[in-house]
Amino acid sequence: MTVRDAAARTTAVQGAAARHLDDEDEYFGRQPSRRDELPDPEQLLRNLTHCVIEALAGARDLEQLARWVTDEVYRNLSKRVVLAARARRVKGQSAQRPAFSLGRVHLCEPHDGVVEAVVIVHQRARSRAVAIRLEGHDQRWRASAIGVL
Repeated sequence: MTVRDAAARTTAVQGAAARHLDDEDEYFGRQPSRRDELPDPEQLLRNLTHCVIEALAGARDLEQLARWVTDEVYRNLSKRVVLAARARRVKGQSAQRPAFSLGRVHLCEPHDGVVEAVVIVHQRARSRAVAIRLEGHDQRWRASAIGVL
Protein backbone atom coordinates (compact mmCIF):
# COMPACT_ATOMS: atom_id res chain seq x y z
CA MET A 1 0.00 0.00 0.00
CA THR A 2 1.42 3.38 -0.99
CA VAL A 3 1.16 6.59 0.98
CA ARG A 4 -1.39 7.89 -1.54
CA ASP A 5 -3.59 4.79 -1.08
CA ALA A 6 -3.41 5.11 2.71
CA ALA A 7 -4.35 8.80 2.54
CA ALA A 8 -7.30 8.03 0.24
CA ARG A 9 -8.50 5.26 2.57
CA THR A 10 -8.22 7.52 5.62
CA THR A 11 -10.18 10.24 3.84
CA ALA A 12 -12.87 7.73 2.85
CA VAL A 13 -13.16 6.46 6.42
CA GLN A 14 -13.28 9.99 7.84
CA GLY A 15 -15.94 10.93 5.29
CA ALA A 16 -18.03 7.89 6.22
CA ALA A 17 -17.62 8.66 9.91
CA ALA A 18 -18.60 12.28 9.32
CA ARG A 19 -21.81 11.18 7.59
CA HIS A 20 -22.75 9.11 10.62
CA LEU A 21 -22.13 11.93 13.10
CA ASP A 22 -23.95 14.78 11.38
CA ASP A 23 -27.18 16.37 12.58
CA GLU A 24 -29.32 13.76 10.82
CA ASP A 25 -28.02 10.93 13.02
CA GLU A 26 -30.90 9.12 14.70
CA TYR A 27 -29.30 9.00 18.16
CA PHE A 28 -26.68 11.74 18.33
CA GLY A 29 -28.09 14.41 15.99
CA ARG A 30 -30.47 17.18 16.92
CA GLN A 31 -33.74 15.85 18.29
CA PRO A 32 -36.96 17.75 17.51
CA SER A 33 -38.78 19.19 20.50
CA ARG A 34 -42.49 19.58 21.08
CA ARG A 35 -43.90 23.04 21.78
CA ASP A 36 -44.59 22.26 25.44
CA GLU A 37 -40.87 21.44 25.94
CA LEU A 38 -39.77 24.84 24.62
CA PRO A 39 -39.70 28.30 26.27
CA ASP A 40 -41.86 31.20 25.12
CA PRO A 41 -40.40 32.33 21.76
CA GLU A 42 -41.40 36.01 21.86
CA GLN A 43 -38.41 37.27 23.86
CA LEU A 44 -35.99 35.33 21.66
CA LEU A 45 -37.66 36.79 18.55
CA ARG A 46 -37.27 40.33 19.89
CA ASN A 47 -33.63 39.79 20.89
CA LEU A 48 -32.76 38.07 17.62
CA THR A 49 -34.37 40.86 15.59
CA HIS A 50 -32.48 43.46 17.59
CA CYS A 51 -29.17 41.66 17.00
CA VAL A 52 -29.79 41.15 13.27
CA ILE A 53 -30.57 44.85 12.70
CA GLU A 54 -27.43 45.86 14.61
CA ALA A 55 -25.28 43.31 12.72
CA LEU A 56 -26.49 44.64 9.36
CA ALA A 57 -25.69 48.18 10.52
CA GLY A 58 -22.16 47.08 11.48
CA ALA A 59 -22.65 47.76 15.19
CA ARG A 60 -22.62 44.09 16.28
CA ASP A 61 -20.40 41.16 15.38
CA LEU A 62 -22.33 38.51 13.48
CA GLU A 63 -20.60 35.71 15.40
CA GLN A 64 -22.71 36.60 18.42
CA LEU A 65 -25.72 35.17 16.57
CA ALA A 66 -24.11 31.88 15.54
CA ARG A 67 -25.53 29.94 18.47
CA TRP A 68 -29.12 30.90 17.67
CA VAL A 69 -29.20 30.36 13.89
CA THR A 70 -28.56 27.48 11.50
CA ASP A 71 -25.46 27.38 9.33
CA GLU A 72 -27.41 28.39 6.23
CA VAL A 73 -28.94 31.41 7.95
CA TYR A 74 -25.50 32.41 9.23
CA ARG A 75 -24.04 32.25 5.71
CA ASN A 76 -26.89 34.32 4.27
CA LEU A 77 -26.59 36.94 7.00
CA SER A 78 -22.83 36.99 6.53
CA LYS A 79 -23.28 37.86 2.85
CA ARG A 80 -25.70 40.65 3.71
CA VAL A 81 -23.35 42.06 6.36
CA VAL A 82 -20.49 42.14 3.84
CA LEU A 83 -22.66 43.86 1.23
CA ALA A 84 -23.86 46.42 3.78
CA ALA A 85 -20.26 47.12 4.84
CA ARG A 86 -19.24 47.65 1.20
CA ALA A 87 -22.15 50.03 0.65
CA ARG A 88 -21.15 52.04 3.74
CA ARG A 89 -17.53 52.14 2.57
CA VAL A 90 -18.52 53.41 -0.89
CA LYS A 91 -20.67 56.15 0.68
CA GLY A 92 -17.89 57.06 3.13
CA GLN A 93 -20.04 56.25 6.15
CA SER A 94 -18.86 54.57 9.32
CA ALA A 95 -20.71 51.81 11.17
CA GLN A 96 -23.06 53.28 13.77
CA ARG A 97 -25.52 51.84 16.21
CA PRO A 98 -28.93 52.26 14.54
CA ALA A 99 -31.76 54.08 16.29
CA PHE A 100 -34.88 51.93 16.18
CA SER A 101 -37.66 50.49 18.28
CA LEU A 102 -39.35 47.14 18.04
CA GLY A 103 -43.07 47.01 17.39
CA ARG A 104 -45.51 44.14 17.49
CA VAL A 105 -44.56 40.49 17.14
CA HIS A 106 -46.98 38.46 14.99
CA LEU A 107 -46.72 34.71 15.72
CA CYS A 108 -47.98 31.69 13.85
CA GLU A 109 -47.37 28.03 14.72
CA PRO A 110 -47.78 25.91 11.55
CA HIS A 111 -46.51 22.70 13.23
CA ASP A 112 -45.73 21.50 16.72
CA GLY A 113 -42.28 22.85 17.63
CA VAL A 114 -42.19 25.41 14.78
CA VAL A 115 -42.90 29.14 15.06
CA GLU A 116 -43.05 31.60 12.18
CA ALA A 117 -43.09 35.25 13.17
CA VAL A 118 -42.83 38.78 11.87
CA VAL A 119 -41.32 41.49 14.06
CA ILE A 120 -41.96 45.11 13.07
CA VAL A 121 -38.96 47.44 13.36
CA HIS A 122 -39.61 51.20 13.45
CA GLN A 123 -36.79 53.52 12.35
CA ARG A 124 -36.82 57.28 11.79
CA ALA A 125 -37.29 57.18 8.03
CA ARG A 126 -39.22 53.92 7.63
CA SER A 127 -40.54 50.77 9.20
CA ARG A 128 -39.27 47.32 8.32
CA ALA A 129 -40.39 43.77 8.90
CA VAL A 130 -38.13 40.93 9.99
CA ALA A 131 -39.53 37.47 9.27
CA ILE A 132 -38.11 34.63 11.37
CA ARG A 133 -38.79 30.89 11.46
CA LEU A 134 -37.83 29.15 14.68
CA GLU A 135 -37.59 25.38 15.01
CA GLY A 136 -37.34 23.58 18.33
CA HIS A 137 -34.44 21.15 18.72
CA ASP A 138 -33.01 19.77 21.95
CA GLN A 139 -35.39 21.86 24.09
CA ARG A 140 -34.28 25.20 22.60
CA TRP A 141 -35.22 27.40 19.66
CA ARG A 142 -33.02 27.87 16.62
CA ALA A 143 -33.72 30.21 13.67
CA SER A 144 -33.88 28.28 10.40
CA ALA A 145 -34.84 31.31 8.26
CA ILE A 146 -34.47 35.07 8.69
CA GLY A 147 -35.57 37.67 6.18
CA VAL A 148 -35.20 41.42 6.62
CA LEU A 149 -37.71 43.19 4.42
